[in-house]
Amino acid sequence: MTSTSRLMTVLPASHRDRLMDLARDVFFPQDTRIFEEESPADKFWIIHTGTVSLDLHVPQRGRVMVDTLEVGDLLGWSWLFPPHRWHFGAEAFSPVRAHEFDAVTARKVCESDHELGLALASSVAEVLATRLEVARTKLLDQYMLHGTVGI
Repeated sequence: MTSTSRLMTVLPASHRDRLMDLARDVFFPQDTRIFEEESPADKFWIIHTGTVSLDLHVPQRGRVMVDTLEVGDLLGWSWLFPPHRWHFGAEAFSPVRAHEFDAVTARKVCESDHELGLALASSVAEVLATRLEVARTKLLDQYMLHGTVGI
């Protein structure tokens, strides 16, 4: 399932331009582990090409894929909220090109430009809500598939 929130299309043009001034282009070869669950969330990305799978470690089951992100999707929201640690893991499902943003710099820009900060936080919160619902549904499907009761 693909997340439908597109961060750059929901931000006003002036905020989008200011945010893009902070970006640098990066490339992840297929099967590259981009980040691990619980590791420091010090960057975020907007996918330009390719797909990324998000996963969650489930005890006794290992990594379970919870969502697939594609062109235009935000990769990473944990950078915005303390304690700034990833809630999911991410892996390049195909070769990926993305705009990468330094989280500390982005947070400082948001602190100095409250209008941008509010717009970005609101947009990221929408992404967060979608991702959590997708993860919840996926995990419920996994437990139902394996006959686990009492969730």
